Amino acid sequence: AGGEILLRPAPPRQAAVSLKRRDGDRGAMRPRVTVRDALNQALDEELERDERVFLLGEEVAQYDGAYKVRGSSTPPSLRYGMGFTGIAVGAAMAGLRPVCEFMTFNFSMQAIDQVINSAAKTCYMSAGAIPVPIVFRGPNGASAGVAAQHSQCFAAWYGHCPGLKVVSPWSSEDAKGLLKASIRDDNPVVMLENELLYGVPFEMSEQAQSKDFVVPIGKAKIEREGTHVTLVAHSRPVGHCLEAASILAKEGVECEVINLRTIRPMDIETVEASVAKTNHLVTVEGGWPQFGVGAEICARIMEGSAFNYLDAPAVRVTGADVPMPYAKILEDNCIPQVKDIIFAVKKTLNI
Repeated sequence: AGGEILLRPAPPRQAAVSLKRRDGDRGAMRPRVTVRDALNQALDEELERDERVFLLGEEVAQYDGAYKVRGSSTPPSLRYGMGFTGIAVGAAMAGLRPVCEFMTFNFSMQAIDQVINSAAKTCYMSAGAIPVPIVFRGPNGASAGVAAQHSQCFAAWYGHCPGLKVVSPWSSEDAKGLLKASIRDDNPVVMLENELLYGVPFEMSEQAQSKDFVVPIGKAKIEREGTHVTLVAHSRPVGHCLEAASILAKEGVECEVINLRTIRPMDIETVEASVAKTNHLVTVEGGWPQFGVGAEICARIMEGSAFNYLDAPAVRVTGADVPMPYAKILEDNCIPQVKDIIFAVKKTLNI
């Protein structure tokens, strides 16, 4: 691995796409693009659009990025710690727009001083004189068979800190649009991806294929409309919620599924409007229960006007309150499954 930093776009690459389903209105085939390719599209487009954007990451010299999402190799002495993070934060303070990749957000703990005390607080402490336009991105949460030190969800950790924006994509459109919005934002943004989603293909709308496409930070998306219960999730659990909703629909239960997309600032208005319609709330996340994202959502609902619409207590579905085990059977029981969501829905509906 060399020590080069990518300041100019590499030759554009053709994303791997497949055409699967017709657009009902115009008969056009809608491409399916993996999350990995959507992220690479966003990086290519933003490197081309703004010469201040550059990338720091790991393994690009031999592997095209740690998870084949392109970064730029840093010397081994700077890996995993505050070295390359400090370089990126300093560059942002100097007017560049770095995209700093962690091989896993578990390793960002070695750079937490740079992320929190330098990136997140500097704009406030300088009375707005020193913005820090930087993106910290990489895989977050549980993967498969990588045990406790590679499986933690940091949504609640970084969502706790003023000065940061925190986004957590699910689909390819989320990934592309949120990354582009994050790079263009003048604040430090933490982008929490999921390793198990990188190779998953999603349909991409014509709008999302545009170089001008962005997903607004701080705006949730209703992935499925329903009338009986609201399911709120971010990242990979959004797919589990949609799966659970399809199963429950066969039993006459219509779930409204909200893809949170942004952890901070949180779009609580969309959640409140849904709860006012369904009168029931279930939150789903892969992180630990105590002080989690679901706990924050429930607190906001309880403190706001939507509390008056609840016909039953809100229910949280979370990861188990233990470090992630290595054994697969234990790992499966530590991560929220579709059956857990179905059980929670039936519990809150008393059916």
